[in-house]
Amino acid sequence: MGYIMELRRFVGSRPLIMAGAAVMVRDGEGRLLLQRRADTGDWGTIGGAMEPGESFEETAARELYEEAGLRAASFKFVALLSGRDMYYRYPNGDEVYNALVVFEAEGVTGEPVVNDHEGLELAWFHPDRPIPELHPMAERILRKAGYVTERS
Repeated sequence: MGYIMELRRFVGSRPLIMAGAAVMVRDGEGRLLLQRRADTGDWGTIGGAMEPGESFEETAARELYEEAGLRAASFKFVALLSGRDMYYRYPNGDEVYNALVVFEAEGVTGEPVVNDHEGLELAWFHPDRPIPELHPMAERILRKAGYVTERS
């Protein structure tokens, strides 16, 4: 059981401040790797919540492996995102205010594969083209981090 799930036993669905990382993976064509989320069925970024004792980079590395089966030699800082517009209410009613560090994975090895229960599939998308069924929070992250400029 993860840290956030443990906290939820005490606070219920009330808003939490959730520190985490979002990981951008690009291929040789500049496309971004996204995952189809199991909870909503739309496309989201790779990433998630920090566990106690982890650095943001360690969170990025763990989430990248858990959600896509990939490893990275390093992570380049892209953006720090927080504030009211980083609020999210999960389908189960849990509320969070995300404080996210966005990284771009460098020196990525492995083949993308769904590696946990949070994703249904992985696919590559051109960030300069509309991304169908893009999750609203993923769109916000991609826009604020400078990966997309138009409504995808």
